[in-house]
Amino acid sequence: MSIAQNKKAFFDYFIEEKHEAGLVLEGWEVKAIRDNRTNLKEAYVVVMRGELYLIGCHITPLGAASTHVRPDAIRSRKLLLHREEIDKLIGKVERAGYTLVPLDMHFTRGRVKVQIGLAKGKKQHDKRDTEKERDWKREQSQLLKNKQRAR
Repeated sequence: MSIAQNKKAFFDYFIEEKHEAGLVLEGWEVKAIRDNRTNLKEAYVVVMRGELYLIGCHITPLGAASTHVRPDAIRSRKLLLHREEIDKLIGKVERAGYTLVPLDMHFTRGRVKVQIGLAKGKKQHDKRDTEKERDWKREQSQLLKNKQRAR
């Protein structure tokens, strides 16, 4: 069950690999995520001290949040992966010039997971090609639909 998607990532990057990571969250964040109060549009993944962190993910606190907790909507959140996966991703980011971007936030067996993608940036002409291809597919499906109606 998908909670939030980062559709802009597929427009800006070529996604090479996808990995699923857990998130370290506070109680109010889980409640807000269940209420669909999250946004991944401007989020990114960074490497700090040999760990991966999700930065820029906006989780809006609920109005009925506890009074003794000070919710921070855009704090950095640690991603949970196996050590060998982390080392492999760090190696590709540092040596091969890849970027880590969050693609999707979803529930897996009651836990919040983030799908991160190992990505290479697209150039401007690549983005134009992607847009032309998407327009052609849309036009093609409309032509087929109109052809079916004519029969």
